[in-house]
Amino acid sequence: MANAPIRLLIAASGTGGHLFPAIALAEKLPDYQIEWLGVPNRLETQLVPKQYPLNTIAVEGFQQGFGLSSVRTLGKLALSILEVRRILKQGNFQGVFTTGGYIAGPAVIAARSLGLPVVFHESNAIPGKVTRFFGPWCSAIALGFEVAAKYLPRAKSVYVGTPVRAQFLDGAINAPLDLAIPESVPLIVVFGGSQGAIAINKLVRESANAWFDAGAYVVHLTGDRDPEADSLKHPHYIALPFYNNMAALLQRATLAISRSGAGSLTELAVCGTPAILIPYPFAAEDHQSYNADVFTSSGAALTLKQGELTTEILQSNVLNLLQSPQELAKMGEKAHAIAVPDSAEKLAQLVREVIET
Repeated sequence: MANAPIRLLIAASGTGGHLFPAIALAEKLPDYQIEWLGVPNRLETQLVPKQYPLNTIAVEGFQQGFGLSSVRTLGKLALSILEVRRILKQGNFQGVFTTGGYIAGPAVIAARSLGLPVVFHESNAIPGKVTRFFGPWCSAIALGFEVAAKYLPRAKSVYVGTPVRAQFLDGAINAPLDLAIPESVPLIVVFGGSQGAIAINKLVRESANAWFDAGAYVVHLTGDRDPEADSLKHPHYIALPFYNNMAALLQRATLAISRSGAGSLTELAVCGTPAILIPYPFAAEDHQSYNADVFTSSGAALTLKQGELTTEILQSNVLNLLQSPQELAKMGEKAHAIAVPDSAEKLAQLVREVIET
């Protein structure tokens, strides 16, 4: 059994920002036997490729304050740690990889209690509470943004960037769009990450006529939670809940309007897409604003705060950029300079170093 493949448990759950980097890593470890750890009824049940068996546990995040719900959550956490220990022991796993979120707690505790190495990927510019608490327990923390290292003084951190889906790195990025958009027109792409963004959707619909008058087309990815998603009709406007070939869409875009989750920013950077960023104001510890600051300070994007944003402000900022092709080109170059296109390879190499030594 000396040549038996290494068995790795990947704990990644909930959103595209947690799942896509983990899937990209898994694809770079074809010689490993990989299983997944997730939560029932979340995106992993749809997005994780079938070749990675999915184990699910009942765990949830802590709400603000301490009360009966916190006691229940603690009880679930204790049970989930025991369940992950059982999965790790029965499966003879040799290590754990996690992208954070509340599934990381039981995964890290169970692995370390069994003496197994853990690699933790933190995609945000300011690490979350889970990362800061468990960082010193882990064998290595892989960073999506270099600035995050200063928040993790007691952890072994390595800057690798954030891996993107394979479609962003293969021929699909140059594939033609299957959307009715003329080649020469300016294209504004609006998206709010894997959860959508109803506040942005409303502002865009109120602003869009001014952009249509300027000759622009808009592809608006509304998510599936917006009851008014179909309320705007115009020949230059395409509203979709989601779009599979994001690589080709962002490559074609003249300008993106986006949240500033780490996954979205990574995709914008790889495609060299200039952007107006509207950080989600209720994100934990305002991490989307910290992410956006990295892009804004380098000249890759313009950041607008949702609480101060009006239709007129959004309209005029978009029109000013559409009328400044040289500025857009500079922003695209700056965005591309932030990208780490071989991030998945760097992360896979780190996982190998940690688990195989």
